[in-house]
Amino acid sequence: MRYTPCVPNTDDFIGVVISDVARLLRTAFDRRVRVLGITRAQWLVLTRLHRYPGASQTELADMMEVERASAGRMIDRLEANGWVERRAERRDRRIKRVYLTLEAERVHRRIWRVAEATVDEALADLSAREGAQLMKLLTRVKRSLVAVVDATGPARNGSPGADRRAHQNGSVAP
Repeated sequence: MRYTPCVPNTDDFIGVVISDVARLLRTAFDRRVRVLGITRAQWLVLTRLHRYPGASQTELADMMEVERASAGRMIDRLEANGWVERRAERRDRRIKRVYLTLEAERVHRRIWRVAEATVDEALADLSAREGAQLMKLLTRVKRSLVAVVDATGPARNGSPGADRRAHQNGSVAP
């Protein structure tokens, strides 16, 4: 008799479904903003800085789950485009805070409209009530996960609360 391990159907696992939905939303959004000349890395930085103006390069790296050097290169390119500016922190001049320029805020408004349209299309088969319920449930799940992450230790860079900020900011679209 042959042993056949019981392998669950991962398509029925909620973590896989959530991951697939997030990936598909990002892919659809990426394709739509590409016509505006914006890459995923660019919109990720712009959306994080819009939500958290004055984040440091290290904080941005944590939020985007990339290395500091990668975040630095992204910021360099955005700065060259005139979309961000670095400012020295008053208390520690070694730390540079990053801010969106007025032009970047205009770009963010454009990509936000694309994000809203992408989500609206994704939720088209749900009633308004179902959409609201989905948001309520996902918000509860997110709150639980933030508590788990906060309880399990410091972020990569060791700064208190950086894991929480990084995971709170891990949005699918801007």
